[in-house]
Amino acid sequence: MDGTSGRRVVVVGAGIAGLAAAWHLHRGDPTLKITVLDGAPRTGGKLFSSEVGGVEIDAGAEAMLARRPEGKELARHVGLGEALVSPGTTTSAILSRGALRLLPKGHVMGVPSDVAALARSGILTPGGLARVPMDQILPPTLVTTDVSVAAYIRARVGGEVVDRMIEPLLGGVYAGRAETLSLEATMPGVAAAARTERSLLKAARDLTAKAPKDAGPVFTTLKGGLGGLPAAVAEASGAEVRTGVMVRDLVRTPDGWRLITGPTRDEEVVEADAVILAVPATAAARLLAREAPRAAAELAGIEYASMAIVTLAYPRSAFPEPPSGSGYLVPPVEGRPVKAVTFSTTKWPHLGEADPNLVLVRCSIGRLGEEALLQRDDAELVAFAMNEMTEVMGVRGLPIDTRVTRWGGALPQYDVGHLDRVARARAAVAAHPGLALCGAAYDGVGIPACIATGRTAAARVLEHLNARPAAGAKEEPDG
Repeated sequence: MDGTSGRRVVVVGAGIAGLAAAWHLHRGDPTLKITVLDGAPRTGGKLFSSEVGGVEIDAGAEAMLARRPEGKELARHVGLGEALVSPGTTTSAILSRGALRLLPKGHVMGVPSDVAALARSGILTPGGLARVPMDQILPPTLVTTDVSVAAYIRARVGGEVVDRMIEPLLGGVYAGRAETLSLEATMPGVAAAARTERSLLKAARDLTAKAPKDAGPVFTTLKGGLGGLPAAVAEASGAEVRTGVMVRDLVRTPDGWRLITGPTRDEEVVEADAVILAVPATAAARLLAREAPRAAAELAGIEYASMAIVTLAYPRSAFPEPPSGSGYLVPPVEGRPVKAVTFSTTKWPHLGEADPNLVLVRCSIGRLGEEALLQRDDAELVAFAMNEMTEVMGVRGLPIDTRVTRWGGALPQYDVGHLDRVARARAAVAAHPGLALCGAAYDGVGIPACIATGRTAAARVLEHLNARPAAGAKEEPDG
């Protein structure tokens, strides 16, 4: 088939993964008719920004990995290359045992590689610290199948490393729990080393030694906020983007796919030659239940965590001393509602330059299992954040502006067995040519990882559309 046949691809979901898929489809075949449907009133999913204290600041993800190329490359392709900026500081701390303590150098997602540096940090108690070097004399911990992060790391270096180092770092990424998160899916470098290396400390040293020394900053963002990326990608994709359109059902037809949208009393049918589902796993499972029940069953098993971000705008004079680092993390064992704090105007100098008299702070609240906490009203969440600033930073007075952003069911949990679950779901979907999946539920929750899944989904669809089916070929249904 050539590209002039009026073929249509529908992407369900206008988050960054879905929009990236649309952009890659357009780049691969500019003659395609691409439609992006999303039930939300705006595009962008978890990328969204608005003003707090007169300064535009992200309400969702506020940084993306700079050492993965997909995010930066897409930004450059859609005309935002000049807006990419680096953090002013990467120094961060952990609130442990009542004090802010700098993260020790040489850790791998909280796994220490230098016991002396860990001791100087003061994060662990003397007893917890004494347990760490026992890793070097203990018998091997055999890891032949996927295990939880907590199970393996506790066995090697003790529970305090899990409670006070691993939990806050993983919680910052997944809002999850080390007791259930998969070692293979969330810490693949450590998991690979665990299969061959007896000592976790040595494995961490080897991993840090292999890390590129001159790779530049770990994170980047856009001057106007990452919330500006989706609109630029949508425009560059040439797609018809329709928000406020809920897709209720997906049906296979002899020529492709039929999507049923809108309320039952006023439904609309959209026909497509191919479909990309760029929605959370729970929504994808619902849409696949009829045609791909095996995939639906796998995706339905992926749990999601909710969280809220409280953004506070303080006059600079409210702080006894200006924040010097990018922020800090709070281990669950501290028993505080706030799990992470970002000093946005310190981390991102362009925000500080927008109003030199303002300090912008983002407080993250909520982990998996803390739904009751997130049911508090906005005023209570703001009070939690303000109390955090008063107790930890000595802030005096009230913020001049606040914003509460709730992200219900926002973060997929990469629990033990996640990689196998995703592989089974993809294998079931692969039985249906012209159907693909992308998004945060599969290969990583970060922006570059999501963009990469969109690119892969687009490539799968383009390959299908450009293939000439063999005569008499018959597709096997997914049972």
